[in-house]
Amino acid sequence: MVSFKNYLLVFLLGTSLPAYGYIDPGTGSLIIQSIIGAIAAIGVTLKLYWHKLKVFFAKKGQDTSDSSEDADS
Repeated sequence: MVSFKNYLLVFLLGTSLPAYGYIDPGTGSLIIQSIIGAIAAIGVTLKLYWHKLKVFFAKKGQDTSDSSEDADS
């Protein structure tokens, strides 16, 4: 059985008018700069916290500190 919502959806989609909108070059440039900035921010954040990430994802029971290697030498 077809509900009222389905009829309403078909009616609204069938009677919509075109928007005639566009994105000017300045807006496109802003979008590209935002994407590049986000990628750069992610890269800098990973670089700053790389050691903490390595320790976090290291296997338990495996010694990840550099001080034990210096003590053996």
